[in-house]
Amino acid sequence: MRSAARKEHPLSMRLPPEDVELIDRAAGARGRSRTEFVREAAVRAAEQVLLERTLVRMSPQGFAAFARAIAGRGKPVRALVDVLKRKAPWE
Repeated sequence: MRSAARKEHPLSMRLPPEDVELIDRAAGARGRSRTEFVREAAVRAAEQVLLERTLVRMSPQGFAAFARAIAGRGKPVRALVDVLKRKAPWE
């Protein structure tokens, strides 16, 4: 994680008071400052956008292996099956 102490590129924006209040409440819930909270949220959103646009390349043989792997019948994961069979605590 980058250090928040260095301010190489300041960023300023105008927000409605209700947005600032919401951000401050969420930042407080996470034990973060407004600046830390907004920076982390913006960086996370930027990473997600770029990941959505990432092109995955593979050889024809690699793609064939991938297609076989996802086309095959799935195998149950015992721990997950057990969790899903449990009664919910509120029921």
